[in-house]
Amino acid sequence: MKYMLLIYNNPEQQPDYGTPEFESMMAGFFAANEKMKNDGVLVDGESLNQPQTATSVRIKAGKTETMDGPFAETREYLGGYYIVDVPDLDSAIKYAELIPSATFGTIEVRAMMDYNPAG
Repeated sequence: MKYMLLIYNNPEQQPDYGTPEFESMMAGFFAANEKMKNDGVLVDGESLNQPQTATSVRIKAGKTETMDGPFAETREYLGGYYIVDVPDLDSAIKYAELIPSATFGTIEVRAMMDYNPAG
């Protein structure tokens, strides 16, 4: 079963770029990537640009509206994701625990819908 591990960061709590703490965090991400690859569970994963680079889209009364920035103002923002293919939720949680930003943000583990089941 595929799970998306959504990485929410709190910019006030994450290490600053260029600091030893930032380098340690990045080493943790590289280690998590390697573990997931070596275990054969990594389907995909990427980091996202800062929320300020987002454009939100809505359609109201048939008209498209766009807004610069994220839809919601929150302390945490979606910073990236992994998709893993594992047997169950417990396995997905074990991989989520490898993600360094779990110590200052939140990793949301969400099962992905399968609209094309083999069979």
